[in-house]
Amino acid sequence: MNTAIYDSNNIFGKILRGEIPAHKVHEDDDTLAFMDVMPQAQGHVLVIPKAASRNLLDADPAVLGHLIGVVQKIAVAAKAAFEADGVTVMQFNEAPAGQSVFHLHFHVLPRHEGIALKPHSGKMEDGEILAANAEKLRRALAG
Repeated sequence: MNTAIYDSNNIFGKILRGEIPAHKVHEDDDTLAFMDVMPQAQGHVLVIPKAASRNLLDADPAVLGHLIGVVQKIAVAAKAAFEADGVTVMQFNEAPAGQSVFHLHFHVLPRHEGIALKPHSGKMEDGEILAANAEKLRRALAG
């Protein structure tokens, strides 16, 4: 098990508490999915549990079962909404593995043949673009 401590003041904790706005795509009692503000591909979504966990290493297995089902639902919708050829799902655990926000999260990225992922540059996407992409995903989720 992971021995690192969960810090509830991480940015995703603040989003869950409503302290920071997010372009929400899906929410239920246990999970939240929202647009990544620094997308590596059009339609890049993050899916997080509402339960506190630093990453996969300390997550409650009961939480993971529902969470991965939501990740799948978002991936299917993202592929359809962005007419993608495929979907990349990524999840990182601890800084040496690439984790930069220490709240468990899955990245869902619609992918198009021949188009590389953008670098994770730290440059935030325009809010209107994020809002439009979130709406596309919500429509796809609604069926």
